[in-house]
Amino acid sequence: MPGYYDIDDIIMEEEAVSVVFHVGANGVGLLDPGSETNCVEKGAKIDLPFWLSQELCRRRAVSIIVPPCFNQKMKKDVQADAACVDLGTRYPYFYEFGCKIFPLVGDKSIGPFLRHTFASRYKEMLSKSHTASINAIPKFVLRLSKEEYQMFDAAKSSMVEYKKWRVSHLGLTKSSLLGHKRKTDSQLSPSS
Repeated sequence: MPGYYDIDDIIMEEEAVSVVFHVGANGVGLLDPGSETNCVEKGAKIDLPFWLSQELCRRRAVSIIVPPCFNQKMKKDVQADAACVDLGTRYPYFYEFGCKIFPLVGDKSIGPFLRHTFASRYKEMLSKSHTASINAIPKFVLRLSKEEYQMFDAAKSSMVEYKKWRVSHLGLTKSSLLGHKRKTDSQLSPSS
């Protein structure tokens, strides 16, 4: 388990996903809020945390329904303008969740969709990270997923460090350039 102590991984795995039971299960009626008995019937559709549905799917007890963040409506939104899609408030762990759910569902278009979404949003995220002020938080940052925000923050801090380095070395560069005066045309031509 690579993210066993990672709080972001724990929160991401608490994301609810819809599953359909392939088998009946006794003693787990509390999983289905609409159940009057203490069992879940075969074919019941229930929302479970991802960590539990992942394990049940591996045991072939349930099948996971593709979450709304990877459905056709979301794909159309991203194709229209990926930068305007609000992943930060709707799906904060969009990429990591997609990578974990991809092998469990039958929709093989999730992988290319994740790659397209990231590539479409990366350019704007990178350019805005280089122009963002140090203390102000631009509005578009709220639309970034957790993974995108970490990259934005790293790019922003590297730009700040680069600007500091450039200012500290600017004095050396200017002095060497200013020390050499250009000769004008009158100085180059022989006087008559």
